Amino acid sequence: MQFMSLSRRRTDAFPPEAFTRDLTDREAQRVRELYGAGILRQVWRRADMPGAAILWEAASEAEVRDALASLPIAQAGMLELVALAPLEPYPGFIQAK
Repeated sequence: MQFMSLSRRRTDAFPPEAFTRDLTDREAQRVRELYGAGILRQVWRRADMPGAAILWEAASEAEVRDALASLPIAQAGMLELVALAPLEPYPGFIQAK
């Protein structure tokens, strides 16, 4: 099953210098690991604010939440999950018989 998450960095609670190079490098490494494991399928940077939109492939919402919780920025309390939605195929591509 696929899921879409929308998150934002908590820049209201943490100053820019809190998002250190070490932290963001560890975040990128964890994203690569999740991609390699097949649970993280695609990731985009948000253009409207610091954060991400991520397409996940997982058996359950709990699995996605666990993966999100494993991100270093989330572990530091510096990430807010704005939305997490399960996705279904778009029916408009199915041909009528």
